[in-house]
Amino acid sequence: MQIREIPVDGYETVVIAQDPDSGLHAIIAVHDTTLGPALGGLRMWNYSSEEEALRDVLRLSKGMTYKSACADTGLGGGKAVIIGDQKTDKSEPLFRAMGRFVESLGGKYITAEDVGVGIRELEWLRQETTHVTGLSRKSGSSGNPSPFTARGVMRGLRACAEEAFGTSRLDNFHYAVQGLGHVGGDVVLGLSMLGAWISVTDLNEERLEHFESLPGVNVVGMDEIYDVDCDFFVPSALGGILNDETIPRLKAKVVAGCANNQLGEARHGEMLAERGILYAPDYVINAGGIINVAIEVGPGGYNERRAVEKIENIYRALKEIFATARREGITPEEAANQVAEARLSEAKAKNGAVPDTAPSQ
Repeated sequence: MQIREIPVDGYETVVIAQDPDSGLHAIIAVHDTTLGPALGGLRMWNYSSEEEALRDVLRLSKGMTYKSACADTGLGGGKAVIIGDQKTDKSEPLFRAMGRFVESLGGKYITAEDVGVGIRELEWLRQETTHVTGLSRKSGSSGNPSPFTARGVMRGLRACAEEAFGTSRLDNFHYAVQGLGHVGGDVVLGLSMLGAWISVTDLNEERLEHFESLPGVNVVGMDEIYDVDCDFFVPSALGGILNDETIPRLKAKVVAGCANNQLGEARHGEMLAERGILYAPDYVINAGGIINVAIEVGPGGYNERRAVEKIENIYRALKEIFATARREGITPEEAANQVAEARLSEAKAKNGAVPDTAPSQ
């Protein structure tokens, strides 16, 4: 395996691995370990180039630093991506090579499940490294983090409903959900059980057919989702979808979803505010999964009750962020950044380091 490190301003470690024998082509980005080892998921995606994959992993890893800081997990931020087709390129040799790649960092980066990677792949990876979380419950690990992410998003939606509509009830609203993966799908199931109206879209036709049969659910086209006349727009696929082209099309009063790095650029948070749209900072509302796996690597090992109790705090965290944004006349994104930066600054001051800036969008 060939591993090369590339210098990137503001990042502690960025390494690229290529293994001709298994076909592995992957990148690990460790943004910041001030608060602890960098924990972040492993994503497999058919990127068009190494440059595109690098842009994605850098954005995601920096976002993980802020997510962990806001959630007070005691961990830092990192991320990993494998360049490849999740439908055709998965193999045990490839993920075992990825495990050796993770192991080469000596515990500075701890990996977990993300888009395109499930427990089966993590079990393969686990044969080569101990620095992996979110394995099956029967192995003593915390299991799939997706249900916990979805649980946190549902709690966050209540905080948003109270802020935007003055009620904590979620059943009388119309939701436009973009993406029906593990987390987005669980959110749709929860909203459907409450009796809400939900417009959904996804690239996967089988998923669409399954969810279309649920009460209150209707399917719209991938591009049409931005034009749905709804109360909540719920981005639950890939990032960067809130931008100059899409924001003017939104008819929602709230944007709150499961996806990471939803804003195309930091200024798009201001653009949402100017249009009177409440934005729940993605790395706050979708922190349930990272909270769950953080409990696993913390003192005493995994305890689901402790994880759920901490996930419930997402509601309180968002309420405080919205109150700060109103009081100081700033966006919720800026208010969330203040929380994360304060925790990073305090920790870095003890080490004599200079604080970094907010996540790049």
